[in-house]
Order: sequence, then structure tokens, then C-alpha cells
Amino acid sequence: MNSNSPIGVFDSGVGGLTVAREIMRQLPHESIIYFGDTARVPYGNKSADTIITYSKQIAHFLMKQDVKAIVIACNTASALALEALQQEITIPIIGVVEPGAKAALKATRNNNIGVIGTEGTINSDIYTKFLKAQNPAINVHKKACPLFVPLVEEGMLKDPVTDEMIRRYTKDLIDLNIDSLVLGCTHYPLLRNAIHNILGDSITLVNPAYETAISLGETLKEHNLLTTNAEANHVFYVSDGADKFKEFAGTILPCNVVEINDIHNIETYN
Repeated sequence: MNSNSPIGVFDSGVGGLTVAREIMRQLPHESIIYFGDTARVPYGNKSADTIITYSKQIAHFLMKQDVKAIVIACNTASALALEALQQEITIPIIGVVEPGAKAALKATRNNNIGVIGTEGTINSDIYTKFLKAQNPAINVHKKACPLFVPLVEEGMLKDPVTDEMIRRYTKDLIDLNIDSLVLGCTHYPLLRNAIHNILGDSITLVNPAYETAISLGETLKEHNLLTTNAEANHVFYVSDGADKFKEFAGTILPCNVVEINDIHNIETYN
């Protein structure tokens, strides 16, 4: 592995850009190759076998781009496909679940942690399993929020409809006296301000994207893979809708998004 090779980052769509953004901020010299599977978004309502198949195809595509590490910037894929990919991929590969869960453990004061995510992530129970393994006294309260991803994908970050859905989805969690809430889908940090406005300061919002970037830096250092490049070069791929993706990415990322490449045959990378 070449330490100056790029880092592969993938997600079902634009949500993983929140992870890419944190990597760019915290590891500004590292180059990224990002793949958004926009033709097959959302992942949250698909079967585990389907998610594993999609994730393997994307990982194999990224390997052909000579990446030195892979970040699964999707909670659903992290929950369902990380182990399968680790058995096939020889380079370091990390997901977003463990870093987010560790941050929630540090944040909670009353041991009542809320987790919101897609149906796939919530049904996998992966956050509960990890949190309970670290501290059996933790109470984990989960809620699937299936409408958040399409609201984000449509750019409805500041909208009365979005605010109403946040109230509906989080009401039961508030009643259960949570003091920290894991934004268990990489789309959800884009709704962070809206969620905070409704939940208030008493509930700490945990952003796994931020924690994942920190974990990535530690992993690269451990494997002697930190770059020596002076400047980063970022490349973006999607499986559909390049123009829409470019417009959205330009509002999120701290870099100039010049070009988005369409890969319409991602299913051929096996």
C-alpha cells in the first residue's frame, strides 16, 4: 500500500458527504475517492443480502482505483456489510457505527441513549449490541426514521414538513428521558440544526461522521499510511444523477467540486 494513495469513501447517496466533509477538515492533506450509489438509494429498506452485494461491488470498484483504505460512510452498510467486506478486503476498512457508539457512551449522563436511523440500521440492532457490550447498564432506545433520507436527498433541510417529521419521530424518545441521541445515518447530520432546534440543549446530538474521521486518522497512523502529499485531490463518482449530486455536494463540502463521474455499471464490479 502506498501512503499517498487516496481513501475510498462510499455511501448510498449524498449522506456520506458528511463523512467526507469531516475527513477533509480533520485530514486536509488526504485525497478522497467518493462513490455515491445514487441509482440505488435508499439502502435502509433493502435486505441484508442486497446491501452486502451492493457494498462488495462498490468496494471492488474502489480497490481498482488503488485506494489505501475504505470508509463505509453509511450506517446501514456498516451494520450489515462491514464484516463481510473485512473478510475480502486486505486494506484497512472501517464503518461509522463503532465510532458513533463510543462517542455516545462518553456523552451520556443518565445511561439513556437514543438512536435514530434507517429501518435497516435499526432492525440490525447493531448499536444496541455494541453499546450493551461496552456497558450493560446502558438503556438503548431506537427509532427508525425512514422519511429523513428522502427529505435530505430533496434538499428539504429547512422545511416545515421536515420539522414536523422530526417532532413525530423523536417524541417517544424524549418521553423516555434520553440525554444523548446518535444520528445513526450519515444523512442525518444535515438535519442537525433542525433536530437541535426541536430537542433543545438538554440532549447531546452525536455525529458519527465526525467520530469516524477521527477513527480514520488513528487507523492510518497505526498502519503508517498518513500521506506526505502537500495537497489533496478529491474525485467523485455516482451511479446516477451526477448534476444533482454536484449541486448538493457544492453546498456541503469545503472544497470546489469540479466534476462528478457517472458509473452506470457498478454491478459489474464483483
